[in-house]
Amino acid sequence: MRFLYSLGIWFYVGAIYVASLFNQKAKQWVKGRQNWYKNLQAALDKDAQTAWFHVSSLGEFEQGRPVIEGFRKRYPEIKIVLTFFSPSGYEIRKDYPGVDYVCYLPVDTRRNAKKFVSLVNPSYAFFVKYDFWFHFLKQLHLQQIPTYIFSAIFRPQQLFFKRYGAWYRNMLRFFTRIYVQNDSSKDLLESIGITQVEVGGDTRFDRVYDLAIAAKPIDLITQFASGKPLIIAGSTWEKDEEFLAAFAEKNKGKYQWIIAPHEVHEGHIQKIEALFKQDVLRFSNATTDNITQADVLLIDSIGILSSLYRYGTLAYIGGGFGKGIHNILEAATYGLPVVFGPNYLRFQEACDLIERKSAFTIQNYIAFETILQQLLKDADFCKKAGENASQYVNEMRGGTQKILSKL
Repeated sequence: MRFLYSLGIWFYVGAIYVASLFNQKAKQWVKGRQNWYKNLQAALDKDAQTAWFHVSSLGEFEQGRPVIEGFRKRYPEIKIVLTFFSPSGYEIRKDYPGVDYVCYLPVDTRRNAKKFVSLVNPSYAFFVKYDFWFHFLKQLHLQQIPTYIFSAIFRPQQLFFKRYGAWYRNMLRFFTRIYVQNDSSKDLLESIGITQVEVGGDTRFDRVYDLAIAAKPIDLITQFASGKPLIIAGSTWEKDEEFLAAFAEKNKGKYQWIIAPHEVHEGHIQKIEALFKQDVLRFSNATTDNITQADVLLIDSIGILSSLYRYGTLAYIGGGFGKGIHNILEAATYGLPVVFGPNYLRFQEACDLIERKSAFTIQNYIAFETILQQLLKDADFCKKAGENASQYVNEMRGGTQKILSKL
């Protein structure tokens, strides 16, 4: 099985190299890993104690950030190395000041893993949610380095729980401690003999709460949110935007809109501008003179979405008609009801908020229109849904402290 795993890694790498000839993200993936050993060796202080945090992409980074920052406060003398698998995380957070060195995770081969772990020589290693890389985990285990994964969630469909998944199950034994999000994940792991498990919750709750506390008002947004109900659509994709535009056209003049698409390249921004029939204003072009004239404010930059939800009446979160919904907790922490598409079952918080009648899933435009009309026309219903959402976030905080207290 190890041979097949390694073969699969090389096939994947080969495909990325081919894709890098015409795809920008693939090109970044390849280029970012060049000379990784030389660059890391030059950056590290050989005499310093080190901790290693690994995340897959931007979402996992935000999930792990409370633990990274809590670790830094608790152990300021320990240097921190942060690795990313994906360019979408690395390119945005490569200058993150909360750690000492940021780089791509080298390709998971036995040679790379041995060189990386020996060079970094971490006193602790942390993985966030998933990214189970065999050779890296094996090297950490062989070198007796305490290794943790937190905010993890497991489902029966995963390879670990299949009849033929013994090799993958053994990978889980390399962890010193596995902090899972819920009891069902703990029960699943214990059913296959993995006992070093504890329910630690989801550290994203700590992160979104911290973001809400630290967020500062944005003067232009304050001016834009001038009285009409404001619908904030975050991390949207094409199908999401079609629904939003159709509803906006049908209810012209009744509501204001903030659209923050997941992709902010020029081509996508232009498509959204053409899709909406109202007055659309790019945030990059907004001024105190023109912002109140717009019906739709189009966010054509990244980094401010989490601060926008405070101004909203309700939130629509994109991705539910694709691979899966994006972050709904950033809206929930501000007490906004949340609406999203059908692909949400992998996200415990979405299931929980639906159960609490704070979130609503839609399968088609008719369902989308129905729930938006209900929320926008029934103020008490909308308010209660939002209150339940913020209460849920408050109840679920505390995972960061639980993890750090056990080191």
